[in-house]
Amino acid sequence: MEKLKTLEPSVDAVALPRWEIFVYLALSFGSHLYSFFEVHQVSRAYERALHSKGELEDGFTFWGYKKDPTDFEWSFWIEWGRQSVLWTLLGHVVVSQLVRATLPKFRIWFLTGYGLLACWLVLGLGGLAIILLHVVVSFAVAQFRLPFLCWLCSLLLLYSLHIPSLEEVQKKWYSTEDEYYLLLFSLAVSCLRCISFCLENCWQQSYPKCSQAFMWMLAYLFYYPGFHNGPVLNFNEFSTQMQKKEQRVKKNDIATLMLGIARIFLWWWLAESMIHFMYMHAIHNNEAILESVTFWTLGGLALAQVLFFYVKYLVLFGIPTMIIRLDGIEPPKLPRCVSAMYSFTGLWRNFDVGLHRWLIRYIYIPLGGSQHGLPGMMFSTAMAFGFVFYWHGGHGYLFIWAVLNWLGIIVENGVKRVLFIPSVWNIIERSMSPRMRRRAYAALASFSTAMLILSNLVFLGGIDIGKFYWNRIFVQGWPWATFTALGFLYCYAQIGMEFDRAYR
Repeated sequence: MEKLKTLEPSVDAVALPRWEIFVYLALSFGSHLYSFFEVHQVSRAYERALHSKGELEDGFTFWGYKKDPTDFEWSFWIEWGRQSVLWTLLGHVVVSQLVRATLPKFRIWFLTGYGLLACWLVLGLGGLAIILLHVVVSFAVAQFRLPFLCWLCSLLLLYSLHIPSLEEVQKKWYSTEDEYYLLLFSLAVSCLRCISFCLENCWQQSYPKCSQAFMWMLAYLFYYPGFHNGPVLNFNEFSTQMQKKEQRVKKNDIATLMLGIARIFLWWWLAESMIHFMYMHAIHNNEAILESVTFWTLGGLALAQVLFFYVKYLVLFGIPTMIIRLDGIEPPKLPRCVSAMYSFTGLWRNFDVGLHRWLIRYIYIPLGGSQHGLPGMMFSTAMAFGFVFYWHGGHGYLFIWAVLNWLGIIVENGVKRVLFIPSVWNIIERSMSPRMRRRAYAALASFSTAMLILSNLVFLGGIDIGKFYWNRIFVQGWPWATFTALGFLYCYAQIGMEFDRAYR
């Protein structure tokens, strides 16, 4: 394993000629633009048909295009942001900065009180009560200081979110399903925080008073910026940074805030532009249109789908991340562009960074991880993906997605272990120059990237969408469409490696 760690950077850290990188960049950028143009053309051609089926709505009038609102998550959070969540987040900023300037020692408790108030205002008394019930039950079980009991309790609480009789009771508290879904999302994110607090409590060598620990749990659970949708911040990181000596707001903080707001607005504008110019979600929901498109359009639809998911989370994570940083806490990094991802490992490490840290700290490392060799790594990774599948809702398509990601990581690590066996690596070093090794690595990465995009399409569109892409590109399109796609993915992988080399 140590050999793998020391040799792997020498493969993708090698500099290629500038002209070659320019060619890869031109092909990558050009393929994105052309395939998006093809998607735009198909979107315009079928605009009336999609609108007549109720899959489009009126968009920004000055563009003159319809809007594709069929991405549930984007429409859901944009609507809730307008209604209340943006305003309650703004309230958090005001309270935090006022208390930070006047009563810094008590800021954590003011923020706890505000989080409880905001939860009540947005989710109602019933929503606040059910979240507090989860907190109290989790805290009571944590007092036994047995990780197994904490996990059992948390998994049962997660299971309770999908008990039909309880769902019906909770839905009666609200006038719309969207209000219930907001409660469901908030409970799911709160479950991650409960597990984090409980396990950290089990691992502590010195135990604080019960009342003090419970107050810290409330402070952590009801810290409002990431309350409804994340990003995930582990309890040990939250508590350590919250107890740091307070500093007054500097002019640089204000400048950073204004820059952050401008960036978020730009990301929002980009996401809205994508669903005005390309109806990728509506087309994916229409089998007849999907089957009629060209390979270029099909590739553009796949790229547009995964890139929209990336831009969407730049907005959804960008707003709370900016507020968390304004509070003096270092949040997880924002997602990295998926077009620069060339491995399953890289995607999980660099997209939802907070969730990745959570999975590593509370599942992968406690189960042994790579310390027990390949079998231990396979088991620990399987348990991590098993939890992710269960936490997301436990649906069939999520199981396929989780298995594909698990297999992707296992195969990537298995290939690296084989290649970095000393005898094998010596042969590679003698027969290939450093630049050729990087090119070969990118060629292997193109296959990994293809499966990565396919797994993401399963996650975003379901099993049928995944099967459709597999049949069109790898069965019906063999060999020309297959190798053309892999060729462009090779270019994307080289750009991703160059990005890593520049910022390593």
